[in-house]
Amino acid sequence: MKRILDYCIPKEYDGTDILGFLKSRGYSHTVITHLKHTPDGICRGGAWARTCDKLRCGDRLTVTIEEKEGSAGIAPVSLPLHIIYEDEDLLVIDKPAGMPTQPSQGNHDNTLANALVCYYSRRGIPFTYRCINRLDKNTSGLLIVAKHMLSASILYAMIKERRIHREYLALAEGLTPSEGTITAPIARRSRSTIERCVDETNGEYACTHYRRLDYRKGYSLLSVTLDTGRTHQIRVHLKHIGHPLPGDFLYHPDYTIISRQALHSCRLTFPHPVTGRLMDFESPLPDDMRL
Repeated sequence: MKRILDYCIPKEYDGTDILGFLKSRGYSHTVITHLKHTPDGICRGGAWARTCDKLRCGDRLTVTIEEKEGSAGIAPVSLPLHIIYEDEDLLVIDKPAGMPTQPSQGNHDNTLANALVCYYSRRGIPFTYRCINRLDKNTSGLLIVAKHMLSASILYAMIKERRIHREYLALAEGLTPSEGTITAPIARRSRSTIERCVDETNGEYACTHYRRLDYRKGYSLLSVTLDTGRTHQIRVHLKHIGHPLPGDFLYHPDYTIISRQALHSCRLTFPHPVTGRLMDFESPLPDDMRL
């Protein structure tokens, strides 16, 4: 994967060294180190430049990010792939339920990672898989994949800074309050590698907001947003308040109306990691969650 970025240095960076300018644009130490070891990774006015060199207003700075090796150990496998947006820096994928986001024990060739490695290998492009907001295997909906190390670095920072707004649709058993906020701390359940639980003593802070959109046939359709991103947070929190998700094999294995947890990532809003332009994507409620 190769990405070339051009910058015209504005007046406010006159006299700033290249290192300071790149850091202001979100370049991490790892990315800058990579650029130093890339032939013509950093050029000013078409000539190789050092990160300590001073910039002048109007200078043209060109950065070349080149990754010649893709993700080792991820086999290219032709699988259904619903890409709803792609540019030079990122993809937004609408993932179906039942597809893991990355290989793990028992899931080596049926994942989103396999599908994307195949997608790019057919074009002869080495691709390193970097999923920004992972979804559980049986959760459907929108997620972001970075296409190179710079966009990944900036997007990961956005997650930590809560600048990527994620909205989910969930079916919850029973009639919930019209809206609410759950702040019960979450921890790994003792003697389990995957299950989580509310643990007031050892749990980490977790905050979930929900709003009821509809109520039919004994289930509430909720809009859910997160202030934190703990593993299984929505599933654990809604069970904690007495409104678990149907079809959830870990927390509520009731498959009367649906065969997987009734959870869908329906909206992503975030600034583009390179251009800063506001990105806003939506995915409709899937058929298996319609009552």
